[in-house]
Amino acid sequence: QGPSTVETDAERAAREARQAEFLAKQEAANAKQEAVTAAAKTAEDLRKGAMAADTLFFFEFDRSDLRQEALDDLDSHAKYLAADRSAKVRLEGHGDERGTRAYNLALGERRANSVARYLVIQGVNRSQIESMSYGEERPLSLSRDDNGWSRNRRVELIYQ
Repeated sequence: QGPSTVETDAERAAREARQAEFLAKQEAANAKQEAVTAAAKTAEDLRKGAMAADTLFFFEFDRSDLRQEALDDLDSHAKYLAADRSAKVRLEGHGDERGTRAYNLALGERRANSVARYLVIQGVNRSQIESMSYGEERPLSLSRDDNGWSRNRRVELIYQ
C-alpha cells in the first residue's frame, strides 16, 4: 500500500501553526507599513503647517521679547524643525532707523536670539538655527513714521 493521505493530528497542528505564523508575520508587516505611512503623513502635515505659518515676527520699539501673537506660528515652525532634523533656518534680526547703527545691529541680534531661544525651548536643535542681524540696513518699509518703523522691527525666519 502507498502512503496514507489522511492527515494526522500532529501534521494538522504543524500546518495550522505554520499558517498562524505566516498570518502573524503578514499582520506585523502591514502594521509596520501603516506606521511608516502615518509617520510620513505626520511629517508632511508638520511641513505644511510650518510653510503656512507666518515667517515675520514683529517687535515693540526698543524691545526684543516675543509678542504673544507670534507664538502659534513659532510653534508650527518648532514642531516641523524638531521632527525634521535636516531642516535648517536662518533668523534675520532687524531694527528701525532710530538709534545708532551699532545699537540697531545689537538689537537685531537680540531679537533673532529671542526667536532662536524660543525654538530651542520647543525642542529644535540649536545646530539647525543660524542667527544674524542686519540692524537698520534692510528695511521692509521706507515710511518714516510709526507704521513704517513698526514693520521694520522684526525677525525674518527663512528656511535654508
